[in-house]
Amino acid sequence: MEALREFRPSYPFWRHIFTIPDGRIAFGSREDGRLLASFPTRGNWQRDGDWEDPALAATLDGHRLPRGLSRRRDAVAELLERRVGPVLDNATRGRFVAPHARRYGRFLREWGAIYERFGVPSEIGLAQAMLESGLNGRARSPVRALGFCQWLPRNWDRLKRLSPYVIEGYNQTTQVPFCAAYLTALATMYGSYVPALSEHHAGGTNVGRVVINGERLGGSDQREQYLMGSDFARDLRQVSIRRYRELFRTYGPRSALYAEMVFGNGVTIASMMEEMPQARIFAMRAPRALPISEVMAKSGLSRDDVRRYNPALVRRVPARAHVYLPEYVPEFGPDVSFWHRPAPPDYDAVLNEFVRLDVPVERWYEPDFERTIQDFRARFEATSSEEGTIMASVLGYLLQDLRTSRRAAILNEFRDSDRIRRLFDRGRRELAAGGG
Repeated sequence: MEALREFRPSYPFWRHIFTIPDGRIAFGSREDGRLLASFPTRGNWQRDGDWEDPALAATLDGHRLPRGLSRRRDAVAELLERRVGPVLDNATRGRFVAPHARRYGRFLREWGAIYERFGVPSEIGLAQAMLESGLNGRARSPVRALGFCQWLPRNWDRLKRLSPYVIEGYNQTTQVPFCAAYLTALATMYGSYVPALSEHHAGGTNVGRVVINGERLGGSDQREQYLMGSDFARDLRQVSIRRYRELFRTYGPRSALYAEMVFGNGVTIASMMEEMPQARIFAMRAPRALPISEVMAKSGLSRDDVRRYNPALVRRVPARAHVYLPEYVPEFGPDVSFWHRPAPPDYDAVLNEFVRLDVPVERWYEPDFERTIQDFRARFEATSSEEGTIMASVLGYLLQDLRTSRRAAILNEFRDSDRIRRLFDRGRRELAAGGG
């Protein structure tokens, strides 16, 4: 939070984007993230604006605004900047979240407990899921990413082969522990949640380039290197995308904003937990296929309520998959609601040691470091706990990614290339001379 206040002081602004209903453009201060005003995408902005600060309400008086929305946004930003300094603006997305928050908001505290079992602050893990899926377990993106955390099907398929039980991607409570464990692994690799979150959005190779650029700029650790490198990429894009593209590739404006959007919405999640009555979730591992009619009959829940707990459930729960209900039903299998019980001491000890690994990110790509990850994987598995099994599966997934990805070769070339270094120095000089 201290790093964000220094490098991304506008991050509180992003909570308003997911609480104001769709169909408006919100403007905020880059200096402190406060909301300044919002305007309808269609309508008269002089007449229909909502001003948070009454002292700014006359800002548009006497000015003729362009008809096109993009040019109008730029014009209003310019007028506001004369009054309050640098501003940012974004379309609102409250309707993306609101209907799913009403349906699933009662489960946030349970999901938060799962995130925290893996060392992830609940507000951060849940805010990322809110940005990705609006908390909807059945969400699908245009590129076919699915579910709570929006993983691609091929990634879920790889993880399913590593898991000893069936993973149903459309159940949020099934996804949460794997999303949490993977975020913990990435945060350990980078030494910070900030670049770890960004990797989910921008990809590891893009984030790697950003960290290397931040190292060249003098960042003291990987978090600071990421934040400095991110600012560098953003500023160079404003100078010339074409000329400097090799320094940032597809790391775009949204990539630079992603982590601050997540942190800004931690407050949104905390507010939801306080405002909405919370319900418990019990998990049972089905020893056989369970028809939805049987789940309804033995639980006493309606079809809609059963599907609220189990969005993946259409006809039956597959054998060795999980069924989720507000109470434990012994006929549906053993209770595997690990978040209701204290963490096993041996699991806690291994997790505590794992998250304190302190090595540069490039070390993770070196073949001899694989032995370290394999050792932690075996130790997690040896705890014979639900949590340990999930961490072991996720570390196996990470190892496959590190082995098969070309990321290490690409980043080594980027780090060692004289041509890239000359381009970096040129961009740095141009920015120092006022080019951005």
